[in-house]
Amino acid sequence: MSARVFLEMLAREASAVEFEGPILAARAGGADAATLAELEEAKLAALKVRALLRRRAKREAELSALFDTAGDLAGLRDLDAVLEAIVHRARQLLGTDAAYMTLHDPERGDTWMRVTDGSVSAKFRALRLAMGAGLGGLVAQTATPYSTADYFADERFRHKLHIDDAVHEEGLVAILGVPLKLGARVIGVLFAANRSVRPFTQDEVVLLGSLAAHAAVAIDNARLLQETRNALEELSEANRQVNAHSEAVERAALAHDRMTGLVLRGGGVGDVAAVVTEVLGGSLVVLDDAGRPITGDPGELAAGVPAQEGGPAGTRQGSETTAAMIADAAQSSRALGRTVKRGNLLVASVDVGGEPLCTLVLRADGQVADTDQRILERAALVTALLLLFRRTVAEAEGRVRGELLDDLISRPALEGLGQRARRVGVDLDADHVVVVVRHGGRRERAAFWASSQATLNHGLAALRGDEVVLLLPGDRPGHLAKRVAAELSGSLGHPATAGASGPVRGPAEVAAAHREAQRCADALLALGRAGEGASATELGFVGLLVGDGRDIEAFLGSALGSVIDYDARRGTALIRTLTAYFGTGGSLSRTAEALHIHVNTVTQRLDRVAQLLGADWQDPERALEIQLALRLHRLSH
Repeated sequence: MSARVFLEMLAREASAVEFEGPILAARAGGADAATLAELEEAKLAALKVRALLRRRAKREAELSALFDTAGDLAGLRDLDAVLEAIVHRARQLLGTDAAYMTLHDPERGDTWMRVTDGSVSAKFRALRLAMGAGLGGLVAQTATPYSTADYFADERFRHKLHIDDAVHEEGLVAILGVPLKLGARVIGVLFAANRSVRPFTQDEVVLLGSLAAHAAVAIDNARLLQETRNALEELSEANRQVNAHSEAVERAALAHDRMTGLVLRGGGVGDVAAVVTEVLGGSLVVLDDAGRPITGDPGELAAGVPAQEGGPAGTRQGSETTAAMIADAAQSSRALGRTVKRGNLLVASVDVGGEPLCTLVLRADGQVADTDQRILERAALVTALLLLFRRTVAEAEGRVRGELLDDLISRPALEGLGQRARRVGVDLDADHVVVVVRHGGRRERAAFWASSQATLNHGLAALRGDEVVLLLPGDRPGHLAKRVAAELSGSLGHPATAGASGPVRGPAEVAAAHREAQRCADALLALGRAGEGASATELGFVGLLVGDGRDIEAFLGSALGSVIDYDARRGTALIRTLTAYFGTGGSLSRTAEALHIHVNTVTQRLDRVAQLLGADWQDPERALEIQLALRLHRLSH
């Protein structure tokens, strides 16, 4: 009988308080202890069933909301409407006073309020959050959900006055934020907030995270739809051009098909240039991003420049003026996205991300119709695709090589380094030199140059902070450092300073060599020798300070080797004489007294030293190295 009462209460969804009624009634009716205990047990079981049913009902509502959201996404037409629906559902399902969404602004580097539901403050709706500031900024920065039962009392967040003012004006106290993620990238934050103290459960965090995932998909779908619309608009424009200029476009399409076929068959930039000149006539020069010719003879272009612009063809002044004119035309072409005419030169240039990629310059034999200029533009695009493909392949290989070199420096004990090196054609068991370059800016160009050098020389290259690191085959660190500094300086157009160390063999030696190469580069900069390259050996006594090996014998050999060998072979006392000479402040007479010999003998010995060390041995900088070498020689013998 007692169980039936509670079942009836469950059936009519009675409140939790009502379940105390049967027990109170039984107690008032004088029921015995056993009956009361039975009723209490039945009540507890019924309350458990009630709680389970409520949880399942809540879960059903959540799943229904997620299903509805997925349906909205499937029929996405209006991004604003979908996002507003997601925020509204978040507020309803979590039972909060407000819900809102912020999105990342890549231009300003912060997040801005995109959608709100339940907000009453205009200041709050116009809020922007810097990365790392406030709860939302922390979620955006760390890509991790955060919640607080009492925002103003929570010291985990970096409070900002303008953020706190807006939150206070909105009256929010408890806040839960989860990241909107596309892959590993955070594009915004979805929030649920209450105007009173309230903790958020793990189930609520998971639910809000699911809604955030749908919102991220909606945003990405909207982007894809817009891109599709843009592509369709471009195709429509192309179709209109086909209808208006069918004959010219067919000719251009044929040329384009031929160029595309060349690319698919593995053709190069020269093959594309040949197609252009075959269709349009004249001569074509293809220039790279720095204005250097990839194919064609730049000397032929001067004949196509008007006399007032290019000057006499073949003269140095005329060639320089022609190059400047082509550079200006190329810039105009990239800005307009069209071929630019200069005399009987046609210039088509392509850029990527605002940076020039390639320029095609056609010296036409006659007049080229406007519609036929599209062929040159298509050729420029095909050429750009070829160069981009080559660059992509080089960058992919460069990343593999860079990650390997980074592991050799940071984690030399990692297993499989030698095998990874062999896969990219590098034998770590052979002699290699580590070169560190301080390039002073233009990171991407420096990294591309280093990657190209590593590929060509079967080495490795990596960009680490403000330095470029290379691991190149060889056993002459000083020579490699000078070459790298000179070539990279020329490529960048400003000084690049290189320090080197080696030779090294095996993964275990690379990290120490890297540190020594860094110190060599830093020493060159400290000595005012920017744009030069050197190893510890070339730095003389400074090399003793920066070198890991502290190779004193090598320093002695460099500074005094010929004199030491002469004394050993002839039994002379040139080293002793030099020591006394510097010890007396360069006085011949006092040197003679100290050695108990005639002044003429001192002079003869110093003349011999000059023959062995060179006439500049008494120059201040050289003399300092010699004195240090004499002191080290005395201490080590």
